[in-house]
Amino acid sequence: MKCLSQKLNKLWRTFATGFCFALFGLGGLSLTFFVFPFLHLFIKNKALKELKAQKIIQTSFFLFCETMRITGAIDYKIKGGDKLKKDRHCLIVANHPSLIDTVLITSQLPQCDCLVKEAIWRNPFMRGVVSCAGYIPNAIPETLLTDCQTRLDNGHVLLIFPEGTRTTPGVASKLQRGAAQIAVKTASDIRVVHITVDPVFLTKEGKWYKVPETKPYFLVEVKDKIAINDFLNEEQPPSKVVRQLNLHLNSVLFP
Repeated sequence: MKCLSQKLNKLWRTFATGFCFALFGLGGLSLTFFVFPFLHLFIKNKALKELKAQKIIQTSFFLFCETMRITGAIDYKIKGGDKLKKDRHCLIVANHPSLIDTVLITSQLPQCDCLVKEAIWRNPFMRGVVSCAGYIPNAIPETLLTDCQTRLDNGHVLLIFPEGTRTTPGVASKLQRGAAQIAVKTASDIRVVHITVDPVFLTKEGKWYKVPETKPYFLVEVKDKIAINDFLNEEQPPSKVVRQLNLHLNSVLFP
């Protein structure tokens, strides 16, 4: 009887996960073709339009997370979300174990700029969303630092996953230096966010329909900030400062 109950539960979670991802795709298209055109029509100021779009995205992502929780696809907890809401002029740097890490973090942030990989800009479900929100493409290195500097100077927060891609279970993670370079270049503090998933789910290799035997539990922990002034040193070249900061960041993200 217990075995049958577990099988039915797994079958339901597979259905719930598929339903939620279909809802996510439809939501992206709805924002692109029905909601955001009204922003273009009524708000001419580009910066204000992006802030409004980011607030709509936060609300949409929060509703999506709650839908996944209520339907039983996943369970999750966010510890320290109030810290994120109060942050200004800083980077938010997180590890990246699953597909929905961005959604979980952004659901707590009324304003959040994101570095977005090129594949997202080609995704028909997300292209209009990231464009209206003014997210920063990481495919143009010539303007990347300047764009980040401008946003941070305006008091914005910027979400970055320094691994560059989702973590592969069982493989040691390696951070790229982009987050450390931006922090040093813009003299911005770093808010560390650590995400764990038990059991692993929605990894880079795993398909959405391959749900685990038990319900996945996502724990998002908002940690303390790394003060950039503790690393900036006029006697050391910026490249060395970046290496030191990246090593420290690696030890904090993967304790």
